[in-house]
Amino acid sequence: MTSLATRAPAKINLTLHVLGRRESDGYHALESLVAFAGVSDHLALDPGDALDLAISGPTAGPAGPNADNLVLRAARNLADRVPGLRAGRFRLEKRLPVAAGIGGGSSDAAAALRLLAEANGLSLDHPAVVESARATGADVPVCLEPRARMMRGAGETIGRPLGLAAVPSVLINPGVPVSTAPVFEALGLERGEMRAGAEHPDVAQDLGLDGLLDLIGPARNDLEAPALTVAPVIGEALAALRAQDGCRLARMSGSGATVFGIFADRGRAAAAARTIAVAMPGWWVAPTMLR
Repeated sequence: MTSLATRAPAKINLTLHVLGRRESDGYHALESLVAFAGVSDHLALDPGDALDLAISGPTAGPAGPNADNLVLRAARNLADRVPGLRAGRFRLEKRLPVAAGIGGGSSDAAAALRLLAEANGLSLDHPAVVESARATGADVPVCLEPRARMMRGAGETIGRPLGLAAVPSVLINPGVPVSTAPVFEALGLERGEMRAGAEHPDVAQDLGLDGLLDLIGPARNDLEAPALTVAPVIGEALAALRAQDGCRLARMSGSGATVFGIFADRGRAAAAARTIAVAMPGWWVAPTMLR
């Protein structure tokens, strides 16, 4: 079989409401409207008998040792559930910032499951594929089929695709890795504690830009305030976006430190990205479309 390849796009939390912390397992219960960016990592699979991974690209170093990579963890989880699974050598080109709140590792893992499913004639809704995604990480299930949708719980409940119109955006990562655990710790919820008024607004199908902004403007990312205590530079990145012509909303994604700005049109998004990249050459800045 010839090589197979796919993109592993950045996952952007347009909203992220924390409903509380579950008594049963201690996980935080979330409701989040997720979209996916045009910027991505790239993953290829050369099918074969042995499982292996090679990592290259501008953010390969911060991605850490191969043995800890979620691509291999996802592949092993699927192999445990599918006897005789054909695996092979993965080649991952890392382009997205690491520990950045945009699900890079989770998207890589989901990409690995897509390629293995293709190589072994499995559908993406095959129970073994779905169970492997859940076993690999909370954000992996929503990345299996990267289209805008709601995710709930600790990531295990995924809504149907929403048909979101392409949204002109700019992503910024200020170059500071942020671990998820300290941000949730800063939120300060005790096990079993629920938050009043945290529910997410209902999301309609086929939202255009104005409809999307009407929906998510009053919504929020509940991790943004605690993340600012962990990495204050997030506030600088948000201010840089809000100062740009045509920026209609700026918010943090996930647990940070990546932030996104939604713009009136693609041209103003591109112009804003150029301006910020010149002013802050150490930051990762990417104009993109969210879908």
